[in-house]
Amino acid sequence: MRLLAIALTTITVLGTACGGGDTGAGDTATSSAGVDLTGAGATFPQPIYNKWFHDYAAATGVQINYQSIGSGGGIRQFSEGTVDFGASDGPMSDEEMTRTRHGAALHFPTVLGAVVMTYNLATVAQPLRLTGEVIGDIYMKKITKWNDSRIAALNPSVPLPNTDIIVVHRSDGSGTTYVFTDYLSSASPAWAQSAGGPGRGKEVNWPVGLGGQGNEGVSGQVKQTPGSIGYVELAYAKQNRLPTAHIQNKAGEFVEPTIASITAASEGVIAALPPDTDYRVSIVNGPGAGTYPISSFTWLLVYKTPPDAAKAKKLVDFMRWMYTTGQQSAAALDYAPLPAALAQRLTERLSTIALTTTP
Repeated sequence: MRLLAIALTTITVLGTACGGGDTGAGDTATSSAGVDLTGAGATFPQPIYNKWFHDYAAATGVQINYQSIGSGGGIRQFSEGTVDFGASDGPMSDEEMTRTRHGAALHFPTVLGAVVMTYNLATVAQPLRLTGEVIGDIYMKKITKWNDSRIAALNPSVPLPNTDIIVVHRSDGSGTTYVFTDYLSSASPAWAQSAGGPGRGKEVNWPVGLGGQGNEGVSGQVKQTPGSIGYVELAYAKQNRLPTAHIQNKAGEFVEPTIASITAASEGVIAALPPDTDYRVSIVNGPGAGTYPISSFTWLLVYKTPPDAAKAKKLVDFMRWMYTTGQQSAAALDYAPLPAALAQRLTERLSTIALTTTP
């Protein structure tokens, strides 16, 4: 994880690491002199974005200011036109797509990542095994003790303590929450809103738990709270040296979150994408052997007809670099690079972005 530490400590961009909601248009607009592009949004891909923006600035001199404020805040600032691009782990809804200040929005996948279940149990040395139904019941307060019979049945050789489970969740509008609840809506029948559960969304009504702002807030809460469990992007669990559970996939396997298992989760979906896809697709709980079931794309949000042609050209140039050179950094930071064929397809799609200002 040395590269992750470098990316987080030597970064030259000006983004904050808060995980809260929208910080307001003024915060984004008041960047220091010399910044060429501004963006805001998801904390899920922040480590790889920081690395990319740092490396791209070193190679080209183009400075990109990224504020890690959560997907909900990123969508709001992008929709209001106060940033040059947004970033989200949950795609914009059809309704959100109609409320953008500068017209049609495009979703561009950047890398693949995993949402992991991390926990703080001093007596447990081996990775826990969990299912979607058990995770859902923990987050709905139906399972409240670590030695509950349903957790014990999945982990027969693990010394589970007779202590309360302290649930940690995101407190801000979050794409990581969207991925997590998208998975639970698929894997836990009780979670679906139609069955009385919280349902799917960037923000949901949590029945129980402590809130943390951003992936860093949740991982920090788990790290300092014995008996806790939370969901975070894989890089944050590794950065904080927190354990990650093996999650049962659709094939019945208990799978560790790795670059290979995240990539496997995407393969079937990518192969089936139609030529006219808008890339707002979910890959959670997919079929196939070796797939990690809480995997997802993360997206950059860009305008099809940007209001500033010069900035649009700089953004497109960066994205071309991102789909080639940039992808080579992904695995070292615990993200799965996009398959080469998909990266090429997305590079070609960049030509649909208008690079001339509409009169």
